[in-house]
Amino acid sequence: MSDNELAAFIRARRESVTPADVGLPTGPRRRTPGLRRAELATLAGISVEYLTRLEQGRDRHPSPQILNALADALRLPNDERVYLRFAAKASSGYPFPCTGADSEPPAREVRPTVQALLDRLEPAPAVLLNRLTDVLAFTVGYERLTAPLGLLDARFPNLVRFVFTDPRAKIAYPDWDRIADARIAALRSGSFGADPHLAELTAELTATAGAPFSDRMKPAASSSRPTGFERLTHPEAGELRLAYETLELPSADDQRLIVYLPADTATSTALDRLTGRRPGALRMVNG
Repeated sequence: MSDNELAAFIRARRESVTPADVGLPTGPRRRTPGLRRAELATLAGISVEYLTRLEQGRDRHPSPQILNALADALRLPNDERVYLRFAAKASSGYPFPCTGADSEPPAREVRPTVQALLDRLEPAPAVLLNRLTDVLAFTVGYERLTAPLGLLDARFPNLVRFVFTDPRAKIAYPDWDRIADARIAALRSGSFGADPHLAELTAELTATAGAPFSDRMKPAASSSRPTGFERLTHPEAGELRLAYETLELPSADDQRLIVYLPADTATSTALDRLTGRRPGALRMVNG
């Protein structure tokens, strides 16, 4: 990436977007191949002078709000929104990915005894997460429960990223707003102080998911609940009502284990079919 990648990217995207793409009239006398600077500046709510400085590389420190406004105005897809943020960091001289002595990288190694515990839980749905809600390990029962939803499709699945960026999440979770609040609360509770890795994920999801994510990351967000109930719409089993328990591992592990149990008879029967458990072997949890 060049030291002027931000300027080049903004200029290239502006020249590739037509007025019709953003709902502007197309006049007969246009010498600009895409949008004029004045048009993009108006759409983004910034001055033409400031946009000129960005495109010429004379200003390399746009705020996250400016980047989001430009991304919205240019109709950038999620991958290009992320790239815009990367380009801004590279052009400003800020290192990426961010690191720091104040915070170790999120744990990804699974201790053998923790893996053995997961094996013992089969075929109950159970998943091991790190503090950023990255999925590290899971039971076959969890895979059968969540893979059809698309949650495990990513190379490195992440619960928060799935809820806020995958449109299938709103189909999977009938109570999406409540689930979104809970995922954010769990994310916030897992990191303390100046965590550059949380900051990086926050910046990514602010760019890709926008206000539904960023508003929930404000200090007034609700606290995390280690136990509770979730409704899930499964493409094969229908609507499920699940109870969950969160088991915090030793602080050095930087991990937590979530185990799901059926909360009613219909869910118990459906989980038996999904996971291959002997009917009646998993006690129901009354909610």
